[in-house]
Amino acid sequence: MGKTKTALIGEAPAEQKSGKEAYEDRMKKKDAAAAKADAGTKAKVRAPGQGGGQRVVAIEEGPIVTEEATVPEASEEKKRVKKIKVRGRKYQENYKKIDKSKNYPLSEAIKLVKDSSYSKFDGTLELHILVRKIGLSENVVLPHFAAKEKKVEIADDKTIEKLKTGKIDFDVLLATADMMPKLVPFAKVLGPKGLMPNPKTGTLIKNVKEADLSAQAGKFSGNSTMIKTQKDAPVIHTVIGKVSQKDEEIAANTKVILDAIGTKQILKAYMKSTMSPSVKLSVV
Repeated sequence: MGKTKTALIGEAPAEQKSGKEAYEDRMKKKDAAAAKADAGTKAKVRAPGQGGGQRVVAIEEGPIVTEEATVPEASEEKKRVKKIKVRGRKYQENYKKIDKSKNYPLSEAIKLVKDSSYSKFDGTLELHILVRKIGLSENVVLPHFAAKEKKVEIADDKTIEKLKTGKIDFDVLLATADMMPKLVPFAKVLGPKGLMPNPKTGTLIKNVKEADLSAQAGKFSGNSTMIKTQKDAPVIHTVIGKVSQKDEEIAANTKVILDAIGTKQILKAYMKSTMSPSVKLSVV
């Protein structure tokens, strides 16, 4: 006799699965676990194939996030393009008259500048000098210089009150030593204008009587002028007369300025008019 099997009443018969089906069940569970790990962004599904199927990745649909490309802002300071200065026809015609490689004697330079001046008005003759150092300053009296009369003022309490309001109605300011502390707060205003009293310019005086004598002697008259270097460059720009003046007068004014500076301090010197090319001077 064979063995007998007992079965509980009401128990459903166990479903027999093939090896292929069991394999597919395991793969489904594995895919479900992987989907949870990806936080719902990606889900692995199975596609049936000949050898039990192939794995593919299905991307779930969701809102499309777009990122705007960041464009670097242009620099606030644009690169400065150096503009080429184009000279006019008259300037170029007169420029050809001058030999730029030559240092002209003073008398010859004056004639050449006048000849190359093309303004319709009485132009101003200028002197431009390159010196060895910054800080040179001299007060000179030109023998032939028609300028307006300068108003000379001696610093006192009334002057201080005017300066507090920003009023400057004088061309030359003289001061005694006891007034200098009161003028110091206005140095930033007076200094750039060449009005701050100091010993070099002869505007710092001992007493009022000396100031009167200096003014009467013409030290601060219309013929006097202050020559000094620029604040940030060893260059002096000054006026020496008018185109209409005699050559001898222009030469005398120029010599006074060159002598005051000193030829050892001068590297280069040029003369020109308001509307003319420049001529290089021989200062040796």
